[in-house]
Amino acid sequence: SSAEPQDTESGVFGYVAIGRFARIRPHDDRFRCHWLFQNGLRRQPPRRNACQLVGCHLFSCVMPDRKKITIKTLRARKQKGERFSMLTCYDFTTAAMMEESGIETLLVGDTYAEVVLGHATTLPATVDHLVTIAAAVRRGAPTSYLVGDMPYLSYQVSAEDAIRNAGRFMADAGCDCVKVEVDRRLVKTVERMAAASVPVMAHLGLRPQSIQAVGGYAVQGRMASDAHAIIEDARMMQEAGAVALLLEAVPSEVAAMITSSTSLPVIGICSGPACDGQVLVVHDMLGLSAGHPPPSAKRYASLYEPMVGAFRAYREEVLSGSFPSETHGISMDQGELQALQDMLQRGIVNDGRS
Repeated sequence: SSAEPQDTESGVFGYVAIGRFARIRPHDDRFRCHWLFQNGLRRQPPRRNACQLVGCHLFSCVMPDRKKITIKTLRARKQKGERFSMLTCYDFTTAAMMEESGIETLLVGDTYAEVVLGHATTLPATVDHLVTIAAAVRRGAPTSYLVGDMPYLSYQVSAEDAIRNAGRFMADAGCDCVKVEVDRRLVKTVERMAAASVPVMAHLGLRPQSIQAVGGYAVQGRMASDAHAIIEDARMMQEAGAVALLLEAVPSEVAAMITSSTSLPVIGICSGPACDGQVLVVHDMLGLSAGHPPPSAKRYASLYEPMVGAFRAYREEVLSGSFPSETHGISMDQGELQALQDMLQRGIVNDGRS
C-alpha cells in the first residue's frame, strides 16, 4: 500500500515508524508522519514534498505545525488566558497519538503502578519503571512538555536523593520537569532541587503517595483552615523555585484563588475549571476499567467493551481455524518451492553454509 499526503508550503516531511522496526528520522520538526510498518522498512526516507511507502500501512500523517513546548510556552499561555491540556501517558505509541492530537503536556505518572501493573496504589512504582517509560514517551512525543512523576520515597528521604533521582528523569529520559507531591515540610527539598537546575512541578492537595497517612482518597481543603494551608503551601513552593503547580481534588474556589494569585502555570485534576490546564489519567478518559477513577473525571470514550469484543472475536477465529487465512500467510516463490521439494526428495543435507 502507499500514501501520498497533500503538499504544503514547507514541503518538508518526516516520519516515525511505529512497531518492530521503529525508527525516528525527522526531516523537519514542524511536520512528521507516523507510519505503522507490517513488513519492515521497504525504502529510503521520504523525499522532499512526498511521503510514499511501499509494503506498509499508513498510521497517521502530517501533524499540525508545532514548535517544542517549554515552560516558557506554558507561562505565555497563562498570561494570555489560554488553557492547555495534559494527559498521563505510559508508552511510545500512545504518546505519538497524543502528540498528533495536539495535547500540549504529558505526564508519565506513578499511576502506572495502578492502571498498567495492577497494584492497588501508586506506591510500588519505581524510578527505574518511570524513567524507562518516560524515555519511550519522549520518543513518541518530541515536542510535548514532558513531566516525570517522582515515585514514593525517591525524593522524601533527602534532598540529595531527590536531585539524583530527578537527574535521571531529566538526563536519561529527556523530561522537561519532574513532579513531586509536597507540602511545606518539603520546601527545602524543592529549593535544593531548583538550585540544582531541576525544574519542579509541585503537586498539592490530594497526594496519592500519602493516602495511608490521611486514610484514603478524599477532597483536600474543604475546611477554611485546610484551604488556607494549601494556599500558603502554593506560595511557598513558588518562592522555593517551583516552575508549575498541580492541584488535585481541591475545591474549585480554592483552586481559583491559587491560580489567580500566582504567575506559575497551574494544572488541575478534579479541582474545577479555573486552573490554567487540566489533566486526566488516560485510562479514565478512555473508559478502561482500572485504578481509582475520580467521580469528576470525564469519560471521552468507552473502549473496554470494544477491546474485549475484539479479543473474543480473535480467539473464536483462531479456535475455528478461520484465522489465519491464506491471505494472512507468506508464500514461497513457486520455483523455490519446487527446488525445496526436489532437495527433500533427494535427501540433500543442508549444513547451514552458503
